[in-house]
Amino acid sequence: MTDRDVPALRRGAQGEGQRVASTRPETAATHHTDRGAVVSEQIRIVVAGSERQVDAGTTAAGLFADDPTIIAARVGGTLVDLARVLGDGDDVEPVAIDSRDGRDILRHSTAHVMAQAVQGLYPEAKLGIGPPVENGFYYDFDVAEPFTPDDLKSIEKKMQQIVKERQSFVRRPVSDDEARAELAAEPYKLELIGLKSAAGHSAPEGASAEVGAGELTIYDNVKPDGELAWKDLCRGPHLPTTRNIPAFKLMRVAAAYWRGSEKNPQLQRIYGTAWESREALKDYLDRLAEAERRDHRKLGRELDLFSFPDELGSGLPVFHPKGGVIKREMEDYVRRRHLEEGFQYVGTPHITKQGLFETSGHLPYYAEGMFPPMEVEGSSYYLKAMNCPMHNLIYRSRGRSYRELPLRLFEFGSVYRYEKSGVVHGLTRVRGMTQDDSHSYVTQEQAADEIRHLLDFVLGLLKDFGLDDYYLELSTRDPESDKFIGTDEQWEEATRILEEVGKASGLELVPDPGGAAYYGPKISVQTRDAIGRSWQMSTIQLDFNQPARFELEYQAADGSRQQPVMIHSAKFGSIERFIGVLTEHYAGAFPPWLAPVQAVGIPIADEHVPYLERLAAKLRERDIRVEVDDSDDRMQKKIRNAQKQKIPFMLIAGDDDVAKDAVSFRYRDGSQKNGVPVDDAIAEIVDAVKRRIQV
Repeated sequence: MTDRDVPALRRGAQGEGQRVASTRPETAATHHTDRGAVVSEQIRIVVAGSERQVDAGTTAAGLFADDPTIIAARVGGTLVDLARVLGDGDDVEPVAIDSRDGRDILRHSTAHVMAQAVQGLYPEAKLGIGPPVENGFYYDFDVAEPFTPDDLKSIEKKMQQIVKERQSFVRRPVSDDEARAELAAEPYKLELIGLKSAAGHSAPEGASAEVGAGELTIYDNVKPDGELAWKDLCRGPHLPTTRNIPAFKLMRVAAAYWRGSEKNPQLQRIYGTAWESREALKDYLDRLAEAERRDHRKLGRELDLFSFPDELGSGLPVFHPKGGVIKREMEDYVRRRHLEEGFQYVGTPHITKQGLFETSGHLPYYAEGMFPPMEVEGSSYYLKAMNCPMHNLIYRSRGRSYRELPLRLFEFGSVYRYEKSGVVHGLTRVRGMTQDDSHSYVTQEQAADEIRHLLDFVLGLLKDFGLDDYYLELSTRDPESDKFIGTDEQWEEATRILEEVGKASGLELVPDPGGAAYYGPKISVQTRDAIGRSWQMSTIQLDFNQPARFELEYQAADGSRQQPVMIHSAKFGSIERFIGVLTEHYAGAFPPWLAPVQAVGIPIADEHVPYLERLAAKLRERDIRVEVDDSDDRMQKKIRNAQKQKIPFMLIAGDDDVAKDAVSFRYRDGSQKNGVPVDDAIAEIVDAVKRRIQV
């Protein structure tokens, strides 16, 4: 323990029910003058950019005591507990509970409370890991029987008791050996300690919240009377006390393999959520209910768009005729837009010999994301996971001149990714997908302009599909990882170019350290849907490495041979994922230009069917997708059916309409115009489709 940490528990193992020393630090250091007066020593710190003098021994809690929303601090860029004693020269920033960091700390602290509750109710339960995740947290447990919904209710009730007890979260550094001694009954914790100690090994995903790097720490949950209630291996930081947890709810249970491997034991994972207020929790649960209503898998069944037959295998969707309409409209749109932006259409096969992916670097850098090889005629063949290696072969098929650059190649490429079954999710996470994949080959001097061109292309495309709320994310290399190729200079230059273009766009640019592809950094467009959720859509990646690996060249103006720069871009990302996102964004009510059925004729009686069939023929001449409901259902039932199918326009006809060559024009929102001349009705529908209006 350093002299800047709060004096906490006695070193060594602590048993349940033990009492511990006071965790209150001295708030000031004092000394006596030669006249006997007591004077507090002062230190200088910087608080939110302003320099201040405070008493030596001041904690972050004392500094922010007037603001109950502050639950942690950032000191010198590092998140710490409020119990941290501040030192001279510290740069201190408050962390509010409703900030991103604050919510993570709240949720991780709630995960500890949940684990304490579980072990209080089920003493035999062994602890896995319990990190915060987006909008919530989880904790993994090894238990004899799976948890039931009734078990979750009991755990929630126990958690509420712990919260009311105002237990303190107290940080305590320990050595690896001390941690092993204290956690001898927790086999998964012991494994984490071993992984932290072993060079070349990494902790499982989510475990950085527990072991991370450097020293190990244990957090003790201490009751107000000093009694030790529970403890866990953890990096922290945490809330000051359990009473700082305003609102939480346990959501569901799922099975999860330890360290994500099917070879390891299957644990029980309890998911929960925690928020800074009851109102925030209610808002989140309301959003979840709305998200469930918009779930594209549910809407796909109801609207007869697509399905996921078990006979095909996980993550391999099929599109039904109505879903096929949406897919075709998207393909037609993006093919035309690529041609308008100077791309040339190409086509490549679905499989290739192993050597191609060795040259590109996908083997071994991306091998875990690829399907196993097929042995054919003595050679190993792979389903392609990326189109770029084949586009490189097209570039390399003949000599290239600088006059051809930028050379832009594009295709609808079917690719196959071996996603683990636990992460496959409808259309938004599949194993077989179609990418609107394009590659620009440019000189180094042209790279920035080409990226600007591609970003403008992407943003225009998203707006045409009704997605106009977005920000950019810049994914860069993890300097500590060996899963990236190329020189430091190449990565620095590529990152600099992307960052400059991203900032110049005027959009928010959010860093994503370590999120780059192995061959280069990328900018991705993160789009917010109608209910505020963010989705990664289009990506633009700058690549100095594949051109070198494929020995791509062009003849420069001075006659020398130069290496091009390669820019990967996918505007939809994948068509399947984009359709899934659009389905949820529109809640299945697609704008007229994308709707599988754009208009339906609804006769008041059978004798009005021929009139509507003649109207439908005129609409089809204008390329409008139209049907006439000639079923035996009553008119009101036909209207309800059309509304359930979310058809944009309903054309209702009775005797008066036939006599006046008109229709009653009913919209998807239930509003209606009567006596609309047929020509006007046709013109309105055609105009709505042509202008891609959002109705």
